[in-house]
Amino acid sequence: MNENLFASFICPSIMGVSTLPIIIMFPCLLLTTPKRLLPNRIQTLQIWLIRLITKQMMTTHNKLGRTWSLMLISLILFIATTNLLGLLPYSFTPTTQLSMNITMAIPLWMGTVVMGFRNKPKASLAHFLPQGTPTPLIPMLVMIETISLFIQPLALAVRLTANITAGHLLIHLIGSAALALLSISITLSCLTFVILLLLTILELAVAIIQAYVFTLLVSLYLQENT
Repeated sequence: MNENLFASFICPSIMGVSTLPIIIMFPCLLLTTPKRLLPNRIQTLQIWLIRLITKQMMTTHNKLGRTWSLMLISLILFIATTNLLGLLPYSFTPTTQLSMNITMAIPLWMGTVVMGFRNKPKASLAHFLPQGTPTPLIPMLVMIETISLFIQPLALAVRLTANITAGHLLIHLIGSAALALLSISITLSCLTFVILLLLTILELAVAIIQAYVFTLLVSLYLQENT
């Protein structure tokens, strides 16, 4: 009960050395490569999931956009597994760190923007000025569209960080309340524990949905620039 509310968001370290790179690489160990002629059930589920995500993400893309399929599949699997592993007790969720999410968002966003300016510069520049804009409003609209363009990676990172952090804080608070009520009223404690279980199930869905939303927005940025 005396533990700091934000202690679970502090990156763990061993002898002063951050263990964040090891935590980030750990989800990769869960996705195994089939080495047999007939894969087992886990590998079959993994292959089915990858095909389903690829079909959902790449249907609306052209030939150039589909070259990003491996990148987008790796991104959604990495974020989803990281979010799910962060729900385990005494674990750490890297996606609660805004610095990490910005580090993922900026290169992906910049790659789509650079691709757009390289392949179709006229269409990319046309986004800064909607058709039929009155002449006096041109400087203001160009400034607004420029700001909205540069705010996209920040919105990606903040959305993922806020949703994952809020869920972990709610779980921590409700879990602490259930433990505190145990000595006061067992009935209220059991009711709070049921709410905690329901919230945990909700967070399992949120962990997957936020990975899908992050990747889907990157896919939409890619679609606009290809």
